[in-house]
Amino acid sequence: KPRVSVITSGKGGVGKTTTTANLGLSLARLGFSVVAVDADVGLRNLDLLLGLENRVNYTLVEVLNGDCRLDQALVRDKRWSNFELLCISKPRSKLPLGFGGKALIWLVDALKSRPEGSPQFILIDCPAGIDAGFITAITPANEAVLITTPDITSLRDADRVTGLLECDGIRDIKMIVNRVRTDMIKGEDMMSVLDVQEMLGLPLLGVIPEDSEVIRSTNRGYPLILNKPPTIAGLA
Repeated sequence: KPRVSVITSGKGGVGKTTTTANLGLSLARLGFSVVAVDADVGLRNLDLLLGLENRVNYTLVEVLNGDCRLDQALVRDKRWSNFELLCISKPRSKLPLGFGGKALIWLVDALKSRPEGSPQFILIDCPAGIDAGFITAITPANEAVLITTPDITSLRDADRVTGLLECDGIRDIKMIVNRVRTDMIKGEDMMSVLDVQEMLGLPLLGVIPEDSEVIRSTNRGYPLILNKPPTIAGLA
């Protein structure tokens, strides 16, 4: 049975997609089989961060429409053959009527029953916000990774998302605190990680420091964990 994790936050721009890309490749590098799903309709970016944008020919919508097979829509990374990407839809497109959580439940079931075996991890990159796209993305998940930054707007959104996840039956929720600056914490201009933990009351999965290399790696389509020498955020 695969671990189906939704990477979410509520607020946009806190690092969900960057985390999904680097977490997925880190797991693949450790030998686990991983399928990363970009569930952002019309505004997908996971393919860009992975440098796979030119290889996405089909999406889940085409699979469900019968235009292609699931294995044709899965893009296998050339660096690690145990890492695959699936996008829900094409850029700037809209989902067909009736597309929702059931589609992702079907996807997870289809991945479980593949002849080559089920992936060990299915990571779902959740869209920002808490509308229909969010509900669709969290439906098949059995655990969640909540990404937040140490600012009050991000924390308020994270707290709201935590409540929605719990209402949906997802109890295994861990958080990653992203873009942490120790100099600002020392100057009392930023909340500490402990402050964030006390406010959200969630188990801490990791802390990622602010790192200018994130922008460079995004623009190159080359995830941080592949950098040599490794960056501080990549190591985290």
